[in-house]
Amino acid sequence: MSIAERRRLSTLILGRFMRSAMSRVGGRVTPGRLWPRRADRLIIAPHDLRTADATRAAEIYAGRFVFAGKIVTCHSRSIFDLEPPSEDWDAALLGFGWLRHLRAADTAITRANARALVEDWMSNPPRRRPLARRADVLSRRVISLLSQAPLVLNETDGKFYRRYLRGLARDIRHLRSAALDVPDGVARLQVLIALCYAALCLANQATQIKTASRKLSDELQRQILPDGGHVSRNPNALIELLADLLPLRQTFAARNIPPPEALLNAIDRMMPMLRFFRHGDGNFALFNGMSATPSDLLATLLAYDDVHGAPMAAMPHSGYQRIDAAATMVIIDSGAPPPAPVSHEAHAGCLAFELSSGQNRIVVNCGMPVNGRETWRVFARGTPAHSTVSYHETSSCQFVERSSVKRLLRGAPIVSGPANVTSAREFVDRGTLLTCSHDGYLERFGAVHTRVLMLAGDGSRLDGEDTLAPPRGARLRGHDADYAVRFHLHPAVKANRLSDAHGVMLVLPNREVWTFEAPDDKVELEDSVFLAGSDGARRTTQIVIRQDARQVGHLRWSFVRSSTSASATHARRSADRAPQLPL
Repeated sequence: MSIAERRRLSTLILGRFMRSAMSRVGGRVTPGRLWPRRADRLIIAPHDLRTADATRAAEIYAGRFVFAGKIVTCHSRSIFDLEPPSEDWDAALLGFGWLRHLRAADTAITRANARALVEDWMSNPPRRRPLARRADVLSRRVISLLSQAPLVLNETDGKFYRRYLRGLARDIRHLRSAALDVPDGVARLQVLIALCYAALCLANQATQIKTASRKLSDELQRQILPDGGHVSRNPNALIELLADLLPLRQTFAARNIPPPEALLNAIDRMMPMLRFFRHGDGNFALFNGMSATPSDLLATLLAYDDVHGAPMAAMPHSGYQRIDAAATMVIIDSGAPPPAPVSHEAHAGCLAFELSSGQNRIVVNCGMPVNGRETWRVFARGTPAHSTVSYHETSSCQFVERSSVKRLLRGAPIVSGPANVTSAREFVDRGTLLTCSHDGYLERFGAVHTRVLMLAGDGSRLDGEDTLAPPRGARLRGHDADYAVRFHLHPAVKANRLSDAHGVMLVLPNREVWTFEAPDDKVELEDSVFLAGSDGARRTTQIVIRQDARQVGHLRWSFVRSSTSASATHARRSADRAPQLPL
């Protein structure tokens, strides 16, 4: 580990110790009874934008709780007394988001079932497990209990109403204490959002509304970048945050309180980013922790977009580029890794791209699975899981590896990676030319990766050139200079290597034919895995070109769309007329 990496790691560990100490001190000096003050009634219930499924209410009534790909049947026992099958399952249970499914059914039985489950939880504090007080779980539970209050409190007596308020107030106090030790990033924002909801929904909280609004505004200004991306560079963060921020804006309006300017500005900046990351099939590009796109929730969020404009071409603060031509689209990761405290989900995918034609994705990254994330996390975050260049089968970023440090930091942040990432776009006669580079392999191997992409104006071809070379006047370091250029294909694409071993024919689900060609290099088809499917991991294929940087420092390749009647030979020959890309 280099001196710079040790310094970054030391800073992370010191920050973790300081937050933990502040949490312990704050928990002692802030009496639990201080807030919420005079919370004698709920005056409003915020709207829940997350999709509800009434059929799941029947499963819950039957004692079957299905979360995070796991099923637990309680068999007349309390579901809160059973051993959880996974941490993700437990977090979903204790977040109480499943109450929305019971509300969607809207029957006397489901209302009674909701009251019984909530009362079962609130009446037995001693059995609660540590995960119940984790900041992200607490914030989800507070928001759920507030938004689903009409379901639980309908047709109840005053005694249950007061017990419900006491339990809610207890969770809010715990949340305030947990906020002192919450990890940076989305989790911290969600805690502040939940506290803002609590101040707005409970009576007699004028002072807390001002305090919560101010803290939320400060955090939004810090975490939401000027172009609308999140500081973690994870596209999924936009979906999760907007699902809470949009109803929060409505809650302010329902209370006749002007929403904070920072809240309105953050929403206005974030909404265009939803369209920026979307492929033609409606799914998000798989960068920096993005998993399967919650298409139902995304459609709901997009309904709030009043502009409906075309996505912007460049997001310089977030570090992404997008090229559109006719029905063809390319999205490129052209940014440096996020700051270490918010990099727990970030990937080493610098200069990776995704390609789609119409409603068909062609080139993708492996992504992150919705469930069983820990099993795949190390692989999914590495550079070989992305459609870019990997040098000597290593990643362009270095992650925390020691188990003890990962437990302390609650994850594996990035401690080093590309420091100088450049991108330049220009319009040429044939289309749009994008030139990017990063120095993620410079310190260890003395190599800089440069990628040039050109998308034709009619969207019929994407030409690329990758170069791994030392800076001018320097030399490659080490004895091994092997590198691989990978193009992971979407599982719906059928790939067949051409007989000359220099190309691959790709057939899309709509029978559209594309041809990949590397005229000067041997092309291999190897197994890959698509992790971001809604139904779990799926086998797929990757196109791989391997070379030695000491012998061949750059290589050219292209994706060319053929007409349905064109032969593979004609498609291959078109590669001979590929333009020479300037480096």
